[in-house]
Amino acid sequence: MYQQLNRFEQILFDVCALILLLFYSYAAVISPASTQYHRGVYVLITYILVFLLYKSKSTVMRVVDYLLISVSVVTISYWIYNFEAINYRTGAETHLDTVIAIAGVLVSIELARRVVGNIFVMIGVVMLAYGVYGDYMPDLISHAGATFPELCVSIFYKSDGIFGIMANVLATYILLFVLFGAFLKKCGAQKFFIDFPLAAVGHKIGGPGKVAVIASGLFGSISGSAIANVVSTGSFTIPMMKKAGFKPHQAGGIEPAASIGGMFMPPIMGAGGFIMAELTGEPYSHIMLVALFPALMYFFSVFVMVHYEAKKLNIVGEKSKNSPMAILKAEWYYTIPLVVITIFMLLGYSPGYSAILGLISCIVVSWVRKDTRIGPKKFLEAARSGAESSLKIGATVGVIGIIIGVLTYSGLVLTFADIVIELAGGSLLMTILLIALASLVLGMGVPVTAAYLITAVVAVPALTHLGVNELAAHMIVYWLSQDSNITPPVCIAAFAGATIAKANMWKTAFASFKFAKFLYLGPLLFAYVPAFSLDGSALNIIKAFIFIILGTWLYSYILSGIWIHSWFGKKPAA
Repeated sequence: MYQQLNRFEQILFDVCALILLLFYSYAAVISPASTQYHRGVYVLITYILVFLLYKSKSTVMRVVDYLLISVSVVTISYWIYNFEAINYRTGAETHLDTVIAIAGVLVSIELARRVVGNIFVMIGVVMLAYGVYGDYMPDLISHAGATFPELCVSIFYKSDGIFGIMANVLATYILLFVLFGAFLKKCGAQKFFIDFPLAAVGHKIGGPGKVAVIASGLFGSISGSAIANVVSTGSFTIPMMKKAGFKPHQAGGIEPAASIGGMFMPPIMGAGGFIMAELTGEPYSHIMLVALFPALMYFFSVFVMVHYEAKKLNIVGEKSKNSPMAILKAEWYYTIPLVVITIFMLLGYSPGYSAILGLISCIVVSWVRKDTRIGPKKFLEAARSGAESSLKIGATVGVIGIIIGVLTYSGLVLTFADIVIELAGGSLLMTILLIALASLVLGMGVPVTAAYLITAVVAVPALTHLGVNELAAHMIVYWLSQDSNITPPVCIAAFAGATIAKANMWKTAFASFKFAKFLYLGPLLFAYVPAFSLDGSALNIIKAFIFIILGTWLYSYILSGIWIHSWFGKKPAA
């Protein structure tokens, strides 16, 4: 998409990308920026880059793109410049304040439409209609309602709207880690993430499938996107699985099933962990520790299912030319950036500070080999790539602000827990099932991170009311929010795997759904086994972990169907 821009637009894009990198690096390491600049600069540059990159097709409409950029600059700059004054006159906004707010809300909707699509926009429009016509709603969800201008003022200026939690998390954490991922890829580390598991398990039963699981865990922990994980590691692992003997839809299904596990795997966990830290007030280092064992169990489950699937098909991989130790000795330095980030976060440094140190270590590591050295040109390319990747989630900031702003304005955040508990009859299991359904439906039109945030705001109180500790409740919602990546009918990660595998879309989707089944067991463990989220004594946690490991193996063994194959089919491979 960048290549389709004219020279002036490319220069403008690169300048904005560098400003994002340098401004937020400075804010993370040297001196934090005040709220209006910290959130405002991110939102402003994101809006400019989206309207630059996701361009209209005709010349006339391209003029409209520039008009929208101008409106974005005016409205967001107005919010930044008048931040304190607007806070002082809350409830007594001027006519100009109102006009700016309306324009800002409408531009945010168009921004999301360009990147995310019409379904997400429809959700935002429905929420706006609910905010205006709340007094016409059924008693269970009714509220006083508001005029459209009043609602826009609340959404644009209040702390739970467009410049609210989503903007803060994106600017504070996600942007820096997306940029870190771009630099990690540019320094050549992705090759190590594939070479090492290939040498370690590539020659075992189902070796190529196991390589996909391990590589996706390594790369997915920093990529921030299950789809990006499928496209990047899958372009190598899926053809390798097909060559070894996996059917195309199986190869295409294993990769996305493994890829969504990267969203649970520390140190980065996609974007959800940072939102979780913001919502719960827990240190991110603690969230990483809680997330680690469940993430490992997810990958263990997929690994076991791949193993038994390969036994049914008698698939054995080829031995790598190099041993795992030889590759580790030759390319160990590629682990330094992840080690740096993990250590500094565990020592209590902020995630943003740790991300910048990790980014710097990527640059240092790149100079080990001549062909991967990050000089000025590659530095700019990495900044550009990171900025471009950030737009997919950044473009949701406005509509997320609309949704959460309306939910707060209407009071539905407070009543939703009661509604869910009433529908579930007070049953924790039924409550989780309802949340799973809501996450799946919401995830059909909303990026999974956004789906988590929206669902968490309204669903976590219901879970905590039923006795689940707050962090475990957030983990339940976060795990279930990944469902739409691999569950039909809208399963973009699975469809991406099918495209690479040249396989039937629906067969691939159901294969991915099968291999990712621990995705549904994990939330139940968070709900019913407090030790799963490190809540309890050391002895209870250790005992729970041992039983969960054994239970995960048995769960995966049963779901793999190998026992049916053994009883009624031919004998599996030894």
